[in-house]
Parts: sequence; structure tokens; C-alpha cells
Amino acid sequence: MPLLGVNIDHVATIRQARREFDPDPVKAALMCQKAGADSIVAHLREDRRHIHDQDVVRLKKELAIRFNLEMSIAPEIVNIACRLRPVQATLVPERRQELTTEGGLDVIGQFRRLKTACARMQDRGIELSLFIAPDKAQIDKTIALGVGIVEFHTGCYATAKTSTVIKKELHKLTVMTAYARSAGLVVNAGHGLKYDNTRPVAMIPGMYELNIGHSIIAHAVCVGLDRAVKQMRVLASGGTA
Repeated sequence: MPLLGVNIDHVATIRQARREFDPDPVKAALMCQKAGADSIVAHLREDRRHIHDQDVVRLKKELAIRFNLEMSIAPEIVNIACRLRPVQATLVPERRQELTTEGGLDVIGQFRRLKTACARMQDRGIELSLFIAPDKAQIDKTIALGVGIVEFHTGCYATAKTSTVIKKELHKLTVMTAYARSAGLVVNAGHGLKYDNTRPVAMIPGMYELNIGHSIIAHAVCVGLDRAVKQMRVLASGGTA
């Protein structure tokens, strides 16, 4: 059954509402680790709207589980990643005006830039993942880059309004997971996954890890972070919370 990566960006979002020091996203990450998270995800955006440089330095130092740095391929951010050397980096698209990551990375259109950035980080021993749509052409270009992990953007599945569209998007995720796995890739998934829609994705054969943030942090406001992580841990393993 899939692992659970917990994204702690929105703990930092609450902190930035007052531009003070609490809640501390690193303290939250350590609580998630204790509650059973398999990895911690944090997105160091170019605009630093939530996670800051000192946060990722502390996460790398203090976590006992895998730290997955979400990032764009902006030269400044690539330089930081090469100095920090997280266990894993997930490359995502990024636009200043977006509320959250809105789609998968265009590996085809940005192949040359990605090749340069990936080579630099791979030389530093960083395991790379590309956040892409569940699309055969994007998977093929990821393979051409020599990257061994994909994370499928599950936004279309998560925002589907009818059972027909939900089944269609889940089928696409299932077929593309099988295709990527047959090519030797590790397959993760995330974006918009919540307590009422995670289990079907967790049950896809070959799915390795689900990366979930906003819904866990939102639920934690009501039930506490420990309980929120433990409940999602069960769902990510294919169970019922």
C-alpha cells in the first residue's frame, strides 16, 4: 500500500498571516513524523509566500524521515537545492499569481531547461521527481531525462463533479500508473486529495506514495495534527478511517 507524504506548506501559510513565528512548520513536521508520516513535503516558492529558506534548512537537519523539497527550476531555487541536498526534490510548475500549483509540469516544452537543472541536482546526489499530468507523452519525456520518479497531478480527479468523470479520471490514473511502472518509474500522486477521495487512488496497483497537504492541515484545525495524520495514513494505506 502507498506511503504518505505530508505537505506542511499551509502551516507556514498560517504563520505568514501574522508574519510572526508560530505555528512553526518544522515543529508540525516533527509531529507528522511521530504520527506516522513517511515523508515531509515543503514547497520553497520563489515568492516565499509560505515556506522560507530557514525552514528547509531546519527540515533537512531535524527530520529522521525523508524530506521532499518541492521546487521550481528557477536558477536561485536550484542553487539552494544543490547546497541543501535534500533526499528528494520534486520539480513543479510555478506561477506568481496562482493560489496553488494548477497543473503538471510541461516536460516536453521545458525539456532543455529541465535537463540542465536535473543534471545539476543529480550530480549532487538528489533523487528527483517530476510533478506531471498522467499523460503518456509527459511520462516518455521524463524517462528521456533520466528521472526515476513521477508524481501524477490528481487535480482533475479531485475536482470532478460527476461519477462518470470521476471514473474516467481514476481510470486514466490507473492506466498511466501501469504504463509508468512498466517503464521502471516509481509513481506517486497528489493534489486535491481529501479524506473522502483518497482511498480509490491509494488502491491503484503500483502507486508508491500519496503526497497530501491542505486537507490534512485543514482537518487538523478541528481534530489536531496527530489524529489528522493518523486518519489519512489509514486511507493512504487503502483502509477506511
